[in-house]
Amino acid sequence: MRHPVVSREEWLVARKALLLKEKEATHLRDKVNIERMALPWVKVVTNYVFDTPRGEKSLAELFAGHSQLVIYHFMLGPGWPAGCAGCSFLADHLDGALPHLEHHDVSLVAVSRAPLTEIERYKSRMGWRFPWVSSFGTHFNFDYNVSFGKNELGKGKVFYNFSEIDAGHAAEELPGLSAFYKDENGTVYHTYSAYARGSEELIGALMILDRAPKGRNEKATMDFVRRHDEYEEDERPARHARRAVEDQ
Repeated sequence: MRHPVVSREEWLVARKALLLKEKEATHLRDKVNIERMALPWVKVVTNYVFDTPRGEKSLAELFAGHSQLVIYHFMLGPGWPAGCAGCSFLADHLDGALPHLEHHDVSLVAVSRAPLTEIERYKSRMGWRFPWVSSFGTHFNFDYNVSFGKNELGKGKVFYNFSEIDAGHAAEELPGLSAFYKDENGTVYHTYSAYARGSEELIGALMILDRAPKGRNEKATMDFVRRHDEYEEDERPARHARRAVEDQ
């Protein structure tokens, strides 16, 4: 890497200029958060049932005594040997958040279309603790636009991230996040959904990388990501050495 090397005084001038933009981004995020909470809600009328380690549970039961539910739509389809590497990267950040969310009236649950036995197998491999349930055999994933049948994909367009996209850029499973509210009468409302990079802020490692000297250091979105048990021991130093040679 080649960067200008300047005096501390010159660095402070540049840093303060960037700080103004960082503050603008922070204030904009605050405004967006307020607008997100002000979105209208949609009453959930479908009686969705999920397969869980403790038997079948309705969407309302996934709230687990809380009034708010956040669902991460994890890409793990029926018969897949492993979950999506990107979803797994995000999921590595969930366990630590659980006690904080649970003590702030929020239930966090991952949902995948794979059968529960396949979910449990992969969850055990990854060592995760967060609740993860199966929507196998239901329309839940399809209704929330994160799963697509072969017939739908064959039509050339699918509805994802609030617009029609080329089916060539889609797959049978795609990532997303949805939020729900349950009132005192037990009525459930859909309040929010995000797709594609809309869940990126949940990935703390990316936020750290964004502040590292080389940033994300990627040629394509998250091309460096592996499942946490798939990184080779010698991959990091080898990559560093390779870049050092390239920079000479």
